Amino acid sequence: MRKRAAVLCGTAVVVAGSFTAVPADASTSPAAVTAPVAQVTWKKCATTSHPTLQCGSLNVPLDYRHPSGQRITLALSRVPHTATTYQGPLLVNPGGPGGSGLSLAGFVASSLPKAVAAQYDVIGFDPRGVGLSRPALDCRPGHFKPVRPDSLPATPALERTNLDRARSFAAACGRRYANLLPYIDTVSAATDMDSVRQALGAQRINYFGYSYGTYLGAVYAKLFPQRVRRLVLDSIVDPSGVWYDDNLRQDYAFNDRHRAFMAWVAKYDATYHLGTDPARVEASWYAMRAALARKPAGGTVGASELEDTFIPGGYYNGYWPGLAKAFAAFVNHQDTAPLVAAYKTLGAVDASGDNGYSVYTAVQCRDAAWPRDWNRWRRDTWSVYAKAPFMAWNNTWYNAPCASWPTRTLKQPDIANGKLPPVLLFQATDDAATPYEGGVTVHHLLARSSLVVEQGGGNHGITLSGNSCLDQRLAAYLTDGTVPRGHHGDADAVCPKLPDPTPGSTTKAAPSSGASAAPARGATLHRLVGFRN
Repeated sequence: MRKRAAVLCGTAVVVAGSFTAVPADASTSPAAVTAPVAQVTWKKCATTSHPTLQCGSLNVPLDYRHPSGQRITLALSRVPHTATTYQGPLLVNPGGPGGSGLSLAGFVASSLPKAVAAQYDVIGFDPRGVGLSRPALDCRPGHFKPVRPDSLPATPALERTNLDRARSFAAACGRRYANLLPYIDTVSAATDMDSVRQALGAQRINYFGYSYGTYLGAVYAKLFPQRVRRLVLDSIVDPSGVWYDDNLRQDYAFNDRHRAFMAWVAKYDATYHLGTDPARVEASWYAMRAALARKPAGGTVGASELEDTFIPGGYYNGYWPGLAKAFAAFVNHQDTAPLVAAYKTLGAVDASGDNGYSVYTAVQCRDAAWPRDWNRWRRDTWSVYAKAPFMAWNNTWYNAPCASWPTRTLKQPDIANGKLPPVLLFQATDDAATPYEGGVTVHHLLARSSLVVEQGGGNHGITLSGNSCLDQRLAAYLTDGTVPRGHHGDADAVCPKLPDPTPGSTTKAAPSSGASAAPARGATLHRLVGFRN
């Protein structure tokens, strides 16, 4: 499931004043309001890896149409600039929705070239409802506690059980947060970003978002185009499918990525002894799934938990060696210990806390229309399953609370934008979470944007992961606004992908400089960037 950044920061004092926030398009944003502004008081919250990290907080209106009403608190982090040349704040977001951005500030500041990072105040933030922001959503603690019902509804009774769980989650959110849910959405979060800009005293902001953070950034740019200085979007959400159709498209893409993993396991049969035919390896994987549906491993990993464990491999191939080792141990030696360990590391994130998933559902279910007729979900999912079974039903149940969500849906913003300075986009051709077509769509919608493509790459979140070709483009843009203008089909520049891992590869994070740090940086990034979107 989704991974969340480690909590680093506490809260700090704010000083109140006033300002006028005027979104660019009142039809898709809260009305123009006069609301209190705050100048953030930063406090030291240094870590060993990020010795200059600071933390703060900001009070903002829950409802921007009623700025004198209830207020909420956003948690912020900052790595301050050190260079004489100052290019303003660089807000960063890891995606989700529901991902904490506090740790991402330190990661971005330490991963960019020192001369580039030194010119920015790198600002992390927990969006409304997330992490250390208050109030933080926690709709139904224990919703993902193992062992869950099998996600594959092989019987009507099993389908009813899973559907009852989804409906119970939606109902619990409605009971606990009836006053908050109407304001947990992308437009409100984007408007919060402009409050952060005001609090920082900046006329314009720079923004760097991954995954769902690309959609958040595009919505901010639509609402406040005159406030955008530089905009970097990496692994891009397709706005034409927000959110029901995007999730169906993910199912096909993740199935392809899972099969790429099966082919990788077959390539290294000398290590894993699961066969040299990818189809045979895949058959063994589904046989393992069936066995765990009958008897969960260690009383913890059933069929649904197995899917949770292997879905992260679709986001980042650095997990493949560990997943293959656990897979092989189960099939060849009936040893479940490595599989249980892999689940605890990769699959059990939502089982240990409900905040990220609560915000994920609150935002996606509120943002745009979802089918309310369960027959539509069933029909569509079985249709996908027939061609792409790996994640089809798991993903449906993950999103199924939206079929009975207790708030009305909003009108989706049209992110098409001809008012921005040059924008830099990054997209891998084989990304499963945000398929390639989304990057092309946004490239066409954002005038003056440039699209940099990682050819053959399948990871999600591709900059600052060790690909020097991509990172050089990013550094040049953040240095002086340079973007490529080329003729490579839909792309302005093309970079080769990084090599796939080998069986001896590890994903231990130890950020440093130089090519040898690429696997460590990739592992760190993919612990910060949110799963699902």
